[in-house]
Amino acid sequence: KMVKVYFSHTCTLSVQGPSNPGYNTNPVPVPVITQTDTRDKWSKKMDFLLSVIGFAVDLGNVWRFPYICYQNGGGAFLIPYIVMAIFGGVPLFYMELALGQFHRTGAISIWKHICPIFKGIGYAICVISLYVSFYYNTIIAWALFYFYSSFASVLPWTNCDNAWNTENCTNYFLKDNVTWNNYSRSPAEEFYTRNVLEIHKSDGLSNVGGVRWQLMLCLFLIFTIVYFSLWKGVKTSGKVVWVTATLPYVVLFILLIRGATLPGAWKGVVFYLQPKWEKLFETSVWVDAAAQIFFSLGPGFGVLLALSSYNPFTNNCYRDAIVTSLVNCLTSFMSGFVIFTMLGYMAEKRNVNVEDVARDKGPSLLFITYPEAIANMTGSTFFAIIFFVMMITLGLDSTFGGLEAIITAVMDEYPEYLAHRRELFVLGLVVVCFLGSLSTLTNGGAYVVKLLEEFGVGSSIIAVGFLEAIAVSWFYGITRFSNDIKSMLGYYPGLFWKVCWVAISPAFLAYIIVSSLLKPAPLQLFDYKYPDWSITVGYIIGASSFMWIPIYMVYKLVWTPGSLKQVRPSNAAILNWWVTTWDSSLNLNGLNQVESV
Repeated sequence: KMVKVYFSHTCTLSVQGPSNPGYNTNPVPVPVITQTDTRDKWSKKMDFLLSVIGFAVDLGNVWRFPYICYQNGGGAFLIPYIVMAIFGGVPLFYMELALGQFHRTGAISIWKHICPIFKGIGYAICVISLYVSFYYNTIIAWALFYFYSSFASVLPWTNCDNAWNTENCTNYFLKDNVTWNNYSRSPAEEFYTRNVLEIHKSDGLSNVGGVRWQLMLCLFLIFTIVYFSLWKGVKTSGKVVWVTATLPYVVLFILLIRGATLPGAWKGVVFYLQPKWEKLFETSVWVDAAAQIFFSLGPGFGVLLALSSYNPFTNNCYRDAIVTSLVNCLTSFMSGFVIFTMLGYMAEKRNVNVEDVARDKGPSLLFITYPEAIANMTGSTFFAIIFFVMMITLGLDSTFGGLEAIITAVMDEYPEYLAHRRELFVLGLVVVCFLGSLSTLTNGGAYVVKLLEEFGVGSSIIAVGFLEAIAVSWFYGITRFSNDIKSMLGYYPGLFWKVCWVAISPAFLAYIIVSSLLKPAPLQLFDYKYPDWSITVGYIIGASSFMWIPIYMVYKLVWTPGSLKQVRPSNAAILNWWVTTWDSSLNLNGLNQVESV
């Protein structure tokens, strides 16, 4: 077993095991190797912080949090949201940052240091990240299509005089006494469904239709940007995030000011925040709060492990975890005001209640409801352009993080093949992601996106996060993990963090898993209800990532020599005994830091 140490030269330690018949009593040479500087490092601390914020703050902060908030009690929802963040989300976020910074390696090879039998978690994370790249970048491609379409004096979703419109298209722009019924479709909705997606040409998942070449071109441009942002490592991506992570806040602030000045905006804010205290007694509200904070902060995806692995060893990851978590949560809260001031304005224009306007959720909120509100405003072209620029940059940041998790994990696991071939490996990965996304570019591609989002990530990533927390806290050991943090920061984590890591955070994840399995929500997009066979396909997709965990466990047990009952004299056991026995008595002058065992 290798012990990497900051040391001036290479040496060999001879360790004598304890007098136990299960141990080999012969001296065991323990090589100590020099910590090299070959691993990339962030050029500046802000490069890292902006990369983490850019990954955590994504499109979901803009569409998912506002919808879940008003659906689950408005202002009252903030109570379970904050509770789940404090006891679940933030501790897991801090744990991943500390693990990555201490072990300085990706999501696969890190398990050699923590608990080798759980190495399948790293492979599962890479598969899940691939599934995310198959659909998430398609959503960014939709935003790019809108961005291009916004360069017009009259936005194309403001009237019903286009080739894609139907007799149900109801235009209430600059009109009074417009009749609105259940069959009415706004120009913005028909632009999205019949021009961008052309979903009417698909019969569902059984016949998704052909590939939309316009969307394929948009996706190609997106992946081109992604490649040239990642091909040289964190030194290039760290510069790109100065634009992609900061620009969304400028745009959000502009849209917030503009939305607050619109007639009816106050109706939206009241609807957004008016507390419904009785909702706090519903289990589903707490489940939604837990799921939202988990997917918002993003532990378990391997991204935080990868990004923090390029930090200096003594970087204050505790402060980073608190700051970035606060920024993420406050961004979600502010996005709610941006969205609901516009919804209040739309309700005023339609002369209906806010809840009748706020029926859309998910991407529809960003591609139908908000563009429709923008089209009603003075200077609509300008606001449409900056809004979709914000969406593109929000999405790109998260894509950078997701693909960097795969790149770091695989390159750290196979350095002998990939150490000097990063450009080629990143190119191959981007090509695989592009080809895997083709099904989402078809006429029925939105159905595929929904299926991948629900089953490709969903419960799988929560289960992965649960096993990761268990492996670190219970198998690696909370004492050893606390010592790791002490060696980096100079002080031990407090009792609160230890209790959260050992008990509360795993229980938090188990709660989400059990609740989602006991009460699965019916899957539907627009008027299309997913058939039973597609749900089965979804479960297969979910299992295809998670299955690598038990497969690797079986592989490890079968191919490791010896029986399960035998107590083996492993190097790890000897090193563990050596550290326990001799750490307090060894004089480590000249050893700056013990980095990993």
